[in-house]
Amino acid sequence: MNRLRTLPDPDHLPALDKAYAIDRPALGLDSDQHPPRILLLYGSLRERAFSRLAVEEAARLLQYFGAETRIFDPADLPLPDQVAGDDHPAVHELRALSLWSEGQVWCSPERHGAITAIMKAQIDHLPLEMQGMRPTQGRTLAVMQVSGGSQSFNAVNTLRLLGRWMRMVTIPNQSSVAMAYKEFDENGRMKPSSYYDRIVDVMEELVRITVLMRPHTHQLVDRYSERKAAGTKVDPSGTRANAALADGE
Repeated sequence: MNRLRTLPDPDHLPALDKAYAIDRPALGLDSDQHPPRILLLYGSLRERAFSRLAVEEAARLLQYFGAETRIFDPADLPLPDQVAGDDHPAVHELRALSLWSEGQVWCSPERHGAITAIMKAQIDHLPLEMQGMRPTQGRTLAVMQVSGGSQSFNAVNTLRLLGRWMRMVTIPNQSSVAMAYKEFDENGRMKPSSYYDRIVDVMEELVRITVLMRPHTHQLVDRYSERKAAGTKVDPSGTRANAALADGE
């Protein structure tokens, strides 16, 4: 089963005024010019899921800004602890995608004042540490939510808390789309609005911060407690930065 969603009309951006859009906002910020790798997660299994539609709009913008994107489909993801040892193809694929990523986008509907169970299950399947690797630590994160009613920030606030817990670098900007059923046309495309413009802002910022961060990730997540647990001693003739870089290699 292919759990990567195919992005429809990836190059069609009818709500974007390209007269004001920088197509490569991170150009010149990093000498390593491979496209930033961004994983996108959404939190609803409805056929017309506005969190998925918002994520698709975000992915189109990220590709326009020069990123490589992958959207995970959680349709057959089991509940945490439902399968012994988490030995399920969907769990393995989600974790591999997180390891592949340099940045992520999380978008949840607000349900009963919080994120959905589908959204939380995906995050709960991402361990802080896995066979010596850390699927989320040091990666950038953009948070978004969609609401059926008036604008709220409950879901994005919860996602920020989770991102901090997962040792991710959550960018300052965020998106909250109120009355989402009014913001998408019959083809599932977002209409021009201030809500759409905010998603453009968030994705532009995510690309820039991801590119700025990635050359320094090993140093920024170099921690005494983890070096001690791994038995990685600091070379007294070197520096902490050298130890971090050596450990990252």
